[in-house]
Amino acid sequence: MSRNSTIQVRIDPETKINAKEVLEQLHMTMSDAVGLFLKQIILNQGIPFEIKIPTELTAKTLEQAEKGENIKSFDSTDDLFEDLGK
Repeated sequence: MSRNSTIQVRIDPETKINAKEVLEQLHMTMSDAVGLFLKQIILNQGIPFEIKIPTELTAKTLEQAEKGENIKSFDSTDDLFEDLGK
């Protein structure tokens, strides 16, 4: 099948750069990835992954994480599990 149809997409530059880096590691082009995504939409008769509206708590947590607020780090998994047990 001929590949001569064009799709234009507007995306923020950081997302494009980060996605391109991942795709290069997979030996794929952006066009390959978009084509694969569209074929999965056809096969699944919908978006090929679950899309949910985040709960209020999840949205707040994501917003805080983006700001670097309330983030914990641990030196080991033992320290992590110890904190989780509290």
